[in-house]
Amino acid sequence: MQNLPMPADLPEVTVNPNALTVLKRRYLKKDEKGDPYETPKELFWRVAQAIAREEAKYPKSSIQPEQLAPIFYDLMISGRFLPNSPTLMNAGTELGQLAACFVLPVGDSMEEIFDAVKYAALIHKSGGGTGFSFSRLRPSKARVGSTGGIASGPLSFLRIFNTATEQVKQGGTRRGANMGILRVDHPDILAFIKAKEREGELNNFNLSVALTEEFMQAVEKDQDYALIAPHTKQEKTRLKAREVFSMLVQKAWESGDPGIVFLDRINRDNPNPDQGEIESTNPCGEQPLLPYEACNLGSINLSTYHDVKAADGIDWEALKRDLHLAVRFLDNVIDASEYPLPQITEMVHKNRKIGLGVMGFADLLFLLRIPYNSQEAVNLAEEIMAFVHDESRIGSKHLAMERGAFPAFATSTYAAKDLGPFRNATTTTIAPTGTLSILAGCSSGIEPLFALSFVRTVMDNDKLIEVNPIFEEAMKEAQCHSPGLMEEVAKKGSVRALEFLPEDLREVFVTAMDIEPIWHLKMQAAFQKYTDNAVSKTVNLPNSATKDEIWDIYWKAYEYGCKGVTVYRDGCKANQVLCTGDGQEKAAEGVDGKKSVVRKRPDVIYGFTQKVETGLGVLYLTVNEMDGRPFEVFATIGKSGRSITAKAEAIGRLVSLALRSGVEVRDIVGQLKGIGGEHPKFRKKGMLLSIPDAVSWVFETRYLQGEKVDEHGVSLQKDICPDCGEILVFEEGCFICKSCAFTKCG
Repeated sequence: MQNLPMPADLPEVTVNPNALTVLKRRYLKKDEKGDPYETPKELFWRVAQAIAREEAKYPKSSIQPEQLAPIFYDLMISGRFLPNSPTLMNAGTELGQLAACFVLPVGDSMEEIFDAVKYAALIHKSGGGTGFSFSRLRPSKARVGSTGGIASGPLSFLRIFNTATEQVKQGGTRRGANMGILRVDHPDILAFIKAKEREGELNNFNLSVALTEEFMQAVEKDQDYALIAPHTKQEKTRLKAREVFSMLVQKAWESGDPGIVFLDRINRDNPNPDQGEIESTNPCGEQPLLPYEACNLGSINLSTYHDVKAADGIDWEALKRDLHLAVRFLDNVIDASEYPLPQITEMVHKNRKIGLGVMGFADLLFLLRIPYNSQEAVNLAEEIMAFVHDESRIGSKHLAMERGAFPAFATSTYAAKDLGPFRNATTTTIAPTGTLSILAGCSSGIEPLFALSFVRTVMDNDKLIEVNPIFEEAMKEAQCHSPGLMEEVAKKGSVRALEFLPEDLREVFVTAMDIEPIWHLKMQAAFQKYTDNAVSKTVNLPNSATKDEIWDIYWKAYEYGCKGVTVYRDGCKANQVLCTGDGQEKAAEGVDGKKSVVRKRPDVIYGFTQKVETGLGVLYLTVNEMDGRPFEVFATIGKSGRSITAKAEAIGRLVSLALRSGVEVRDIVGQLKGIGGEHPKFRKKGMLLSIPDAVSWVFETRYLQGEKVDEHGVSLQKDICPDCGEILVFEEGCFICKSCAFTKCG
């Protein structure tokens, strides 16, 4: 199909510097050296015309491709709507794979398992993410009839999938991302729940446990439930449901993994039950799909529909117009896309699922001066999503009149209820918009802002304070704005504790960690009520959150009608307990039954000596290591007999004792960092205050890879973006970088 020529009067693209950086890094076409040769204007026209061209396939279409392409172009460059990343990257290119998420079946045979590995590699190469259910696989130690051997179980194969993903780059622009799901009644469920206890395990997978109604009822009644071998359908054993639920809560408290999905609830909303049961979701959990299904996603930016002249502050007519356009856009994407497998092509065209969602919701609340953590905000969420759902269905019905219903409509639940006909089996999904929201200049999805202001590192390590523009304008209107205030907000990210600011503004401009967990959950449930598929949302918790609070969140997610839930306790990755193997030396019983864990020094040990300039002279810090970790420290400064020399030796001995007793490096840094002295030393990389501060600097630099911690040893940076070195934040079920749009979820 021939490209449509770019009109001479096509408007220019105006984006902020951050969005331009993301476009250059992720989306603009590049030459063999990796340098962009496409402009933002050319990118958006490439996408607009490639998707609009599909209208030519439908003689009854109400609009021609050459008329539609500029409309699609304006829809995107205005930031009112953006499709998912693969569409922006690949529309109008030779690769042509435009869908974001896929689900592949994993059958209980070696051939089916490794077919799934191969198919996943092809999908990752083309720019998509994959979801798998491992629930069909026979449990570990089960007999393999064909060989007489013993099965290794789902976890062993999950690790193979993880390793394969590690080797594949998605079209040079996105890393592979996966969802791994196991039913709660699978005999290997306990091992699955604990699969990511060790830091770095299964790093290319999000994990979720599929909870059934039967299991949840057993939790409620404090009963046991059966574990069923999938290959024989026979009961293997029984477990206490509350003990399993408690283990899920424990692991969520420790690290956020695994999440949970409510499988029976998902299948009750399956519009095509005749085609089988939904077993899995895409990597972030918001898109349940049948085996071999794919879904292309897009998001409407709600903040662009704020209208001060409207009675309720929202331009509903403009929103309606653009929802219909977005549905047409996404349906065209189905036809424009080249899918990596014929089975996927068949399923996609049979059901024609699309997932239209929203972003910029927190910004809209700011503009309307409505606190996120309020019933008014929850009510507005329901009203908006009901409107999005209804109008997207109407738009799909209009397309069905022009193009026909989706081929499987006759056997769908819609036909059984005498609804439709519809062009698409589903129309709505609340998907992650971490990258898209940067391009659109708005808040992510339905999440609250993570910070109102933060410091961004730009070229040559210069620091730039970036402020939410709506917040900044509100501060100016209230005559509270000043560079000093912006710096203070950048340090804290929030204005909650700034009591000199007007109370009404502090109530409105709340951030993720200001909001009580129950409001996160209520907001998710409000959007889920009118969403065909599911909702990508994180319930953010403070580091001090208890396991009982997470238990309550999980239970209320079930009661409120959510299809799944993801929680993240701030800093939990940094505090994750290190798991030790059986081969490690066990602690010996000491006085009063207490355990002595001070390890003995071996005869030979190796290390390094670091020279550090301090205000009291040159400090030579020798650190000896075992297994790559510090084991003992010798601090030497000045000549023997001086008071400072004795103090340095004492510091070294006490740090050594702590290390040999198993105290974490992070905790030692937290204790020593910032201790002041009478002779601080100014350096290019910051000030050294004293000898203990110097020891903390060496440890922080070498063993924490530059990770910064506070005086309690709690990480201040958590995860670091591998592309640009900025802080990763956890929202919409995934770690994302607000600076360069890197995401761990593909």
